Amino acid sequence: MILVWLLIVLGAAGGLAVLSERWGGDWPRWVTLIGITVDFVIGLAIWIGSEIHPPQGQWLVSLDVNWIPSLGIHFHLALDGLSLLLIMLTFALGMVAVLASWHDITEGIGFFHLNLCWLLAAITGVFLALDLFLFYFAWELMLVPMFLMILIWGHERRRYAAIKFFLFTQISGLLMLISILALYFFHHAATGVYTFEYAQLLNTPLPAGAAVLIMLGFFAAFMVKLPVFPFHTWLPDAHTEASTAGSLVLAGLMLKTGAYGMLRFVLPLFPSAAHELAPYAMVLAAIGIVYGGVLAYAQSDIKRLVAYTSVSHMGFVLLGIFAAALAPPGSSAARWALEGVILEMLCHGFSTGALFLIAGFLQERLHTREMRSMNGLWAVMPRLSGAGLFFALAAIGLPGLGNFVAEFLILMGTFPVSAGLTIVAAIGVLVSTFYGVAMVQHAFHGPNRHNWQAPDLGKREALALVPMMAVLLWLGWYPQPVFNTAAASVEIIANQAARPVAVEARR
Repeated sequence: MILVWLLIVLGAAGGLAVLSERWGGDWPRWVTLIGITVDFVIGLAIWIGSEIHPPQGQWLVSLDVNWIPSLGIHFHLALDGLSLLLIMLTFALGMVAVLASWHDITEGIGFFHLNLCWLLAAITGVFLALDLFLFYFAWELMLVPMFLMILIWGHERRRYAAIKFFLFTQISGLLMLISILALYFFHHAATGVYTFEYAQLLNTPLPAGAAVLIMLGFFAAFMVKLPVFPFHTWLPDAHTEASTAGSLVLAGLMLKTGAYGMLRFVLPLFPSAAHELAPYAMVLAAIGIVYGGVLAYAQSDIKRLVAYTSVSHMGFVLLGIFAAALAPPGSSAARWALEGVILEMLCHGFSTGALFLIAGFLQERLHTREMRSMNGLWAVMPRLSGAGLFFALAAIGLPGLGNFVAEFLILMGTFPVSAGLTIVAAIGVLVSTFYGVAMVQHAFHGPNRHNWQAPDLGKREALALVPMMAVLLWLGWYPQPVFNTAAASVEIIANQAARPVAVEARR
């Protein structure tokens, strides 16, 4: 029942945020912040409890209730190490989003926080749902509040960005729905049972051609949300036009739902089809890593630069996922790749999310996003500039910070599968150095030609950024607790993904 409370608290906080606006603009902010903090504490308690009393199976907590028995639909929520890490990321960045929007959102404050809470609830539902009907329900529910957050509280071209985001995600989501229904009916044809239950659908016998087509429906939804080159074009526009909190949630959380879907559904449900797709997916990943880095370097708009870095970093995630699908059975390569993927998801959420915060703080002070119009900010805002340098170094993978460990593990896991693509991905790491240095140079260094005079990092802003710095340092120096938490999930996913490789080896 505790998993249901995670959703109830967020839903109730959103409703109360709207009702409390009549007493003043700060009320919705405090209600939302308290609600998300309560969920964070609950998640932390589950994490600590799982360390003290390790579970016997994969799931730390589970709830399974018949919802619509005639259709085989269950209200089935379950939490394993992978889900736990991602919901902790969700609640942590949710609290930061409230702090980031404190003075940024001045109109429709209650409705904004309603959308924020319900968006976080939908994302949490995606990470917890083990019934495919429930998963799809949560997946589509994410679309509405994010669409409204871009459309209502975005910048100049918000209508264009919101509609583009809606079309890409909705069309790809419908392809996944078709695949879910196809899997549902194939399972009934083989067993005589109608069900959307994940555990029962895992071993559904599928003709080879049908398995590939059904898997591609899932892959389409997840690759758009990740996003994968060349289906990424909605992302820079959505990031650039969204509010600071919207960009934070979009980059830090929504992109992770695509990676989670590939780990939880594509590899386990369709191991043979995923094995066939893996070489092509890895090529797209390597292209995306370099392409995203090159385009990031070419940007003068600081938010657009950070947006393209997400294309590059999520390329590493895709590369690691499908490298695990091709890794030799029994080797450490799959485990290294998957551990790197999970760590990259967490570190990208904090580092890129923080860069969007800094871009928002600069726009709020200077009323521009053009880096070449900034210059010389270090002398004016040394604390904010120092934070920008720190997170830029994290994004380019400086040793000692979590992103370095994540990308190094992914490269280690990929090398036994494809040395060539590993080299291309390593070139992408080099390209990231160029855009990171360019951002810091153009925004913070050089002469203060425009005579900028603006306040430095405030206490509320520091409260949002400093914990994110601490987490990246922790993950850079001692990521083992994260690996321990995800160990059971990593082992299960690696074994499921390795089944086709093991069969070929026996032949």
